[in-house]
Amino acid sequence: LVCSLTFIYLFSVFFLLQCAGEENCVDTRTVYIGHKEPPPGAEAFIQQRFPDNRIVSSKYTFWNFIPKNMFEQFRRVANFYFLIIFLVQLIIDTPTSPVTSGLPLFFVIIVTAIKQGYEDWLRHKADKAVNQCLVQVVQHGKVSRKHSRKLTVGDVVYVKEDESFPCDLILLSSSRDDGTCYVTTASLDGESSHKTYHAVQETKAYKTEEEVNCIHATIDCEQPQPDLYKFRGNINIYMGNEPVSRSLASQNLLLRGATLKNTEYIYGVAIYTGMETKMALNYQSKSQKRSAVEKSMNAYLVVYLCILISKAVINTALKYVWQADPNRDEPWYNGKTESERQRHLIRAFTDFLAFMVLFNYIIPVSMYVTVEMQKFLGSYFIMWDDEMFDEELGERAVVNTSDLNEELGQVEYVFTDKTGTLTENNMEFIECCVDGNVYVPDIICNGQVMPGAAGIDMIDTSPGPEAREREELFFRALCLCHTVQVKEEETVDGIKHGIHQGKSSSFYISSSPDEVALVEGMKRLGFTYLRLKDGQMEILNREDEIERFELLEVLTFDSVRRRMSVIVRSSTGELYLFCKGADSSIFPRVVSGKMEQIKARVERNAVEGLRTLCVAYRRLSPEQYEQVCHLLTRAKLEFQDQDKLVAEAYDLIERDLILLGATAVEDRLQEKAADTIESLHKAGMKVWVLTGDKMETAAATCYASKLFRRSTQILELTTKRTEEQSLHDVLFELSRTVLRHYGSMSRDASSGLSSEYIDYGLIIDGATLSAVMRPSQEDSNSGNYKEIFLEICRNCSAVLCCRMAPLQKAQIVKMIKSSKEHPITLAIGDGANDVSMILEAHVGIGIMGKEGRQAVRNSDYAIPKFKHLKKMLLVHGHYYYIRISELVQYFFYKNVCFIFPQFLYQFFCGFSQQPLYDTAYLTLYNISFTSLPILLYSLMEQHINMDILKKEPTLYRDIAKNSLLTWPIFIYWTVLGVYDAIVMFFGAYFLFDNTTFTSNGQMFGNWTFGTLVFTVLVFTVTFKLALDTHYWTWINHFVIWGSLVFFVVFSLLWGGIIWPFLNYQRMYYVFMQMLSSGPAWLSIILLITASLLPDVVKKVFWRALWPTTTERIQVRTTHTQTSPTVSHIYSLEVPVVQVTPV
Repeated sequence: LVCSLTFIYLFSVFFLLQCAGEENCVDTRTVYIGHKEPPPGAEAFIQQRFPDNRIVSSKYTFWNFIPKNMFEQFRRVANFYFLIIFLVQLIIDTPTSPVTSGLPLFFVIIVTAIKQGYEDWLRHKADKAVNQCLVQVVQHGKVSRKHSRKLTVGDVVYVKEDESFPCDLILLSSSRDDGTCYVTTASLDGESSHKTYHAVQETKAYKTEEEVNCIHATIDCEQPQPDLYKFRGNINIYMGNEPVSRSLASQNLLLRGATLKNTEYIYGVAIYTGMETKMALNYQSKSQKRSAVEKSMNAYLVVYLCILISKAVINTALKYVWQADPNRDEPWYNGKTESERQRHLIRAFTDFLAFMVLFNYIIPVSMYVTVEMQKFLGSYFIMWDDEMFDEELGERAVVNTSDLNEELGQVEYVFTDKTGTLTENNMEFIECCVDGNVYVPDIICNGQVMPGAAGIDMIDTSPGPEAREREELFFRALCLCHTVQVKEEETVDGIKHGIHQGKSSSFYISSSPDEVALVEGMKRLGFTYLRLKDGQMEILNREDEIERFELLEVLTFDSVRRRMSVIVRSSTGELYLFCKGADSSIFPRVVSGKMEQIKARVERNAVEGLRTLCVAYRRLSPEQYEQVCHLLTRAKLEFQDQDKLVAEAYDLIERDLILLGATAVEDRLQEKAADTIESLHKAGMKVWVLTGDKMETAAATCYASKLFRRSTQILELTTKRTEEQSLHDVLFELSRTVLRHYGSMSRDASSGLSSEYIDYGLIIDGATLSAVMRPSQEDSNSGNYKEIFLEICRNCSAVLCCRMAPLQKAQIVKMIKSSKEHPITLAIGDGANDVSMILEAHVGIGIMGKEGRQAVRNSDYAIPKFKHLKKMLLVHGHYYYIRISELVQYFFYKNVCFIFPQFLYQFFCGFSQQPLYDTAYLTLYNISFTSLPILLYSLMEQHINMDILKKEPTLYRDIAKNSLLTWPIFIYWTVLGVYDAIVMFFGAYFLFDNTTFTSNGQMFGNWTFGTLVFTVLVFTVTFKLALDTHYWTWINHFVIWGSLVFFVVFSLLWGGIIWPFLNYQRMYYVFMQMLSSGPAWLSIILLITASLLPDVVKKVFWRALWPTTTERIQVRTTHTQTSPTVSHIYSLEVPVVQVTPV
C-alpha cells in the first residue's frame, strides 16, 4: 500500500510539473472582458486559469512556520554545528550536560523564531487588510461590491477618483470625453506627477455600467513581467461581422497601487491579478549581499573549528597513551570486559566526540546573535541622525539592509549618477537659440537686465519678417512637443499652486522636469500652453489669441532614440511633425537649417554645464501623413517584436528634418556636493561619475563639483578619438602616458592629492566602453583591452563615463568588483536607470530625488541628499567598522580565554574529560556574564569625536582594506587569549600547590580551583573591554560594572542556596569558601594584573613608536581637552559628559 501511494504521489507531482511547464511555455494570454465568450466562428473559447487577486507578502503559514523556520535557521553552519554537538551530548556519555549546549542554542533559535514570526504576523495582518477591502465590479449591468481577493481576470472594475486600482487594469473608458484619465504612481516609483492614460477609440464612449456591460471583446497580451513601463497587447472588439483590432501599450495599462486623480471615474478590465500584478512582481526580494567583515568572521570560524578538532584529536590520543600504562588504566572495580577491550575504534570515536563537546565553547554561537542585534539596533542611529534629515523633503535617512553597516567604512570606489544626484534635478529655463539668435526670458538693454521684465530680447540683432516666422514656429514647437499636463489650481500639503497675485493661472506638471522648464520658459517668452481638450492643444500667443492644433500622434521619448515627436494639424489644415531631443540624435536627421551657429551655441552651453535640447520640424503632406499612420498602425498591431517594429517606424518618420534651434536648461549642483566629493577623495576613495548626459555637460559638472580640478590632465577615450586612431593605439598611448609618470607607485600615492604628482582624469563614452568590454573579433591586435583599461583607471584620480546606458553602469561596477584587488564598491543614484548599478555594487544607496523612488526601493540605504553621503561614510561607516571589528575579535579572544584552561586541565586529570567549570558557568558565560558589555560597546563606542572625523577625512584610510580584521591582528588576539588562559590556569595551579593557601587549614577541591580560574577569567575579559573603551557614558559604567556585580551575586546565590530542582549541588558553598580566604583575593588581583599587563605595555610602546593617524589625534585631543561640556553620541542618543576642545 505504501509503495502504491508513493507511486501515485510521484506520478501526480510529475504530471503537475509537466502541466505547469506547458503553461509557462505560453507567452501570451487571452482575457475575455466580462467573461463573455466570443461570437460563434470568431475564435475558439479556451478559458485559461489565472490566480485570484490575493496578495501574499508573508513568508510562512500557521502550518509550515515551525518546519520552514527551523530549516532556514539550521542552514547556518554555526547553528547546525551546535545542534550536532547537542545531539552528541544526548546520545553518548559526555563530560558536560546537554543543557550547556542546548540552552544557548535554543535561546538563539527561539529568539530568532519569535522575531521572524512577529515580522511575518505583521505581513499577514497587512495582507488581510488589503485583501479584505471592497471594490466595485460591473456584473449584469449593475455595480456590485466584492472583496478585493475575489477579483478575477476578466472582471470589469469601477474605480472612483482618489481610489487606488485593486489590480492591473486595461482602461476601457473614463468620465472624460476624450477617454483619458490622470494617475499618480507614487506608491510604485515615487513619481507624484500626473500621468495620462488612454482608452482605445472604440470603447471610450461607454460611460455607464449598462453600456460597459455590452462591450463584447477579448484581449490578447503578454504574460506578466515586472517591468512597470512595458506592456504589449491587442484588443479585439466584436462590433459587427469583422472584429476591430487595436493595439495596447503601457499608456493603456493602469497598475495596481496607482491612484486615480482629476478624473471622476473609470471602467477597466482586470488583466493581471494578485501575485501576477507588476507591483507584486517588483517587490520580490533582492539577492543577499555579504560584507567583508562577515567573510572574515566565517574564515576565523573555520580556523577555530580546526583548532577545536586538533584539541580533540590531541586529547584523545594522549588519553590512550596515558592509559597504556597498566597502573593508570581503569581501577579494578570498574574493569572492562573482554569485548569492551576489543572495541578500541568505537571507544576512540566516542572519546573524540566527548572532547569535541568539552571544547566546543571555543566556537561562539552567541556571537552571531550579538552581531545581528548590533547591526539591527545600530541601524537606528542612521535613521535617528538629525543631521541627515532634510527639512525640504521632510525625509530622514532610511536603512533597508542593516547587514552592511560596517561595509560603509570600507568603501574604495564610489560610482555616482549625475542628474538628480550631484545636481538638484530642478530645471530652470536659461535661454534658447533660434537660427543663431539667442533669446532670454528677460529684456536686456545695453547689457542691463530691466527689472520686472516679462518680454523677450534678441541679444544679437532684431529679427526680420522671415526670422520672426521661424521664431514663432520654434516657440509653437516647444508649446506642442511635450507631455505636460495643465492644472488651473493644485493644492499640495495645504499650499495652493497655480495662483499668482490673487489670480488663477496655469500650473504645469509632468514626469520630466525638463519639459516643465521648457513650457514655463515659453510662457515667459510670450507663448503660453493652455490645455489639451478633446484632442486639441491650445496655445495663447503674444497677441493674446488662442491657437488650436489637433494632436494626431505622439512618438514617445525613449532612452535609445533620445528624442520625442508629435504630429499636429493646425487650424488652417497644415500638418507638422515637431521633434525635440539630444543634439546627437537630432543633427544626423537634419537636412537644412543653420547647423553651424546652433551647434556652436549648444557646445558653448554644454561646456557651461547647461542641459541642451535641439528642436526641428518637418511639414507633412496628407499623403505622407497617411503613410505615417499606416506605418504606426501596422507596427502597433504586430504582437511579436512590437517594440522593434515601432522603433523602426519612428526611425522612418523622424527624417528629413529642418533645424529650428536649441534650448538651454540649468540643473544646479546640489548643496555641498563639491565638498562631499573632495572629502571622499581625501578619504582615499576613487569617485566615478556614470551618466547618460553628453560629454561636455557632464565634464562641466565634474569641474564644478571638484571631481576634476583645473590642474587635472584629462585623458579622453571617446568615439571621436577612436575614429581618428584605432582603439588599440589609443589605449596603449593612454597607458604609456599614465605609467610613465606613476611607474610602480602605489595607488595611495597616486591619488592626486599632492601637487608633486600629475593628477589624471579619464573621460570615456558608452560606445567606446562597449568596444573595450567586447573587442572586435577581426582585430587581431586587440589583446586584453579590459585589463589595459583597468590599469589606466587605477592611475586616475577620477573617471567620467558619459552617454551610459543603465546596463553599462552595472557592467562598469561589476568590472571593478571583479578586478584583482576586489575593492569594495558603492553606487549612488536617484533614478530607475541607476537601479542596476545599485544592485550590482557591494553597497547601494538611493537618493530621494525627483526621478521616482525605484532607486530608493532597491537600495541598501536611502538618503535625502548627496551631501549626506559624507557623514554616512566618514562617521557612521567609520564607527560601525571599528565597533564590529572589536566585537568579532573580542568574542574569539574571550572564548579562547574561556576554553584553553579546560584544555590544560586535561593534562592534570588523566584526560578523563572532567570539566573545569560548573555547568551553570559553562552555560551563562556567553549568554549573561560577558555579552552585554561588548554589545553596548559595539553600539556606542566613539574612539574619535564625530566632528573630527568629518574635518579629517584622511582618518578613513586607517581602517581601509579591512585593516582591523587582518590575519596578523587576529593571531595577536588569539595569542593574547592563550597567554591570558595560561596565566589564569597556572597562576591558580601554583597557588593551589601551597598547602597553607587556606586560612582555616581546609584544602580546596577541584570545583574551587575551577571557580577561581573562572572568576579571574570574567574579571579579566571585562577589564580588557573597559581598557579598550574610549567613550564612557553612564550606560557603559552601569553595564560593565553591573555585569561583574551580577556574576558575583549569581555565584553567591547559586552556591549559597540549596535548590530543590537539582539532584546534586556540587557548587554548594564553594564560592563563599573561596572568598573567605585572603590569599584567594590576592591571587585574583595578581592574576588579573598579570593577564592585562602585556597588552597595556604593548599599546603604550606601539603608540609611542609607531602611532597611527587616529592615535595621534586621540593624543592631541586629550591634551587640548580642558573644559567639560555636555555633548551627545548622536542627535537622539544618550547624553554624556565629554571634554571637548575650547
